[in-house]
Amino acid sequence: MSTRPPSSTLNGLYAITDSQLLPDDRTLLAACESALSEGIALLQYRDKSADTARRWRQGDALAALCERHAVPLIVNDDLELALRLQQRWGDIVGLHVGQDDVSLATARQRLGDRAIVGATCHDSPVLARQAAESGASYLAFGRFFASRTKPEAAPASLSILEEVAHLGLPRVAIGGIDARTASEARQAGAEILAVVHAVFGRPDVARAVRELQLQIGDGASPNTTIDRHSVIDQR
Repeated sequence: MSTRPPSSTLNGLYAITDSQLLPDDRTLLAACESALSEGIALLQYRDKSADTARRWRQGDALAALCERHAVPLIVNDDLELALRLQQRWGDIVGLHVGQDDVSLATARQRLGDRAIVGATCHDSPVLARQAAESGASYLAFGRFFASRTKPEAAPASLSILEEVAHLGLPRVAIGGIDARTASEARQAGAEILAVVHAVFGRPDVARAVRELQLQIGDGASPNTTIDRHSVIDQR
């Protein structure tokens, strides 16, 4: 069993599940298997329902898929679920925290130094610096474009990506990332591009991933390449 993510760059597509687009186990697992098979960098499990049994069942199944493909599974805003999955699957399981969730410092302390723990920073260099100081593995910014997942989210400027480059952590662009906007976010400095509808809202998930990868290229972003080991080990 893996004890940490594989040695490869934390760079590329970050697919985030949506319980409306993927409403049942079969649909969820089939779509995620397709995305993983095409080489996404990270998979985030996002389910805001109160159904703890379903979240455990689906999270456990997704962790098994991610372990098979050597891709980190990031749990959205549920530290207890992440901890439970980590006990079974090791540090391939990480956590993403928002500004209204458990503190990043608490998540880092409980999940350990080797797990990926990401943070929402919106459009704020102050939040980014605080997250970096608290042990973040990556910094997420946005929304940069019109978003169907969170249409009410405040817009962010792509210039924030360059502004926080000195922090030395992978930058995630989120919000309206699709085949039309991916290259713009990439050129602005995002190592990681978070996608929801652009992958899981498409009838052919594998094709959607391939199309996005063509837009961003197979190599690193123009500014930074960061190894998953170094991201984890520096904490």
